[in-house]
Amino acid sequence: MGRIWILVGERLALGVITLIAVSALIFIGVELLPGDLAQQILGQSATPETVAAFRRELGLDQPAVQRYLHWLLGAVQGDFGTSLANNRPISELLSVRLGNTLFLAAFAATVSIPLALTLGILAALYRNSIFDRLCNVVALIWVSLPEFFVAYVLILFLSVRLALFPSLSNIDAGMPFGELVYRSFLPALTLVLVVVAHMMRMTRAAIINVLASPYIEMARLKGMSRLRVILYHALPNALAPIINVVALNLAYLVVGVVVVEVVFVYPGLGQLFVDAVTHRDVMVVQSVGLLFAAAYILLNLIADVLSIVTNPRLMGERR
Repeated sequence: MGRIWILVGERLALGVITLIAVSALIFIGVELLPGDLAQQILGQSATPETVAAFRRELGLDQPAVQRYLHWLLGAVQGDFGTSLANNRPISELLSVRLGNTLFLAAFAATVSIPLALTLGILAALYRNSIFDRLCNVVALIWVSLPEFFVAYVLILFLSVRLALFPSLSNIDAGMPFGELVYRSFLPALTLVLVVVAHMMRMTRAAIINVLASPYIEMARLKGMSRLRVILYHALPNALAPIINVVALNLAYLVVGVVVVEVVFVYPGLGQLFVDAVTHRDVMVVQSVGLLFAAAYILLNLIADVLSIVTNPRLMGERR
């Protein structure tokens, strides 16, 4: 048990270092954007004196390293600064949008994870059958399609032609839960179709790989049914790669929703990020980018630890 806590501490330290490095890359990327931010906000008609005063107000007259450290220390304390577009605290904007994105991700994950695991287990159980081949063909098709194409197809059939769901997911915190689910159904379904195929294929591959082990053959020789062998012997030993792929897809559900949120005008972090880029609201761009990076690193850390807990043999390999 002590080694597990040491491992968690090592992974946390590595995650913090990675997040600091990513925050530096985000800041440098924003700094390298062409043009003068103060000049673009005030317009070309602003006088040099007004631009210089505005630069001092924004802190742009300070060295880049000092501005980066000030921003990073503020972010650690939950103070991301003030939005340049609407002069509101960024933490206030992030709290609402983050909640919406997490709701959408949780909605999609609640459907996609059980569905993907079930289809993967059944595909492994009936390997090389018509069902298995059909699942693989459909999965390959969905993996090949970009998110925006899937989203527009769903809008065409389920919103425009059948009028079952709204094409715009304009939700707010005051809505009843049922209304939230209804208005978020199309973007959630888009994410489900995108991630289920990948998780299903990886689950199938992990179980089939374990089925080639000698102890599985011994279980079969004892007369166990194929379903029992998969559920009680193969699946527990295939959890490590399955947990990794589930965590990666959960990370995608949180940080990869930008396109989906833009298509459905869903008020989440992805839509906020695009709006901030459009208005050159660099403080919001940096903050959302940092949140996306933190979510991705955290989910990968959880997957790393859980995969080792479920398969302690990996501890010796990774240390």
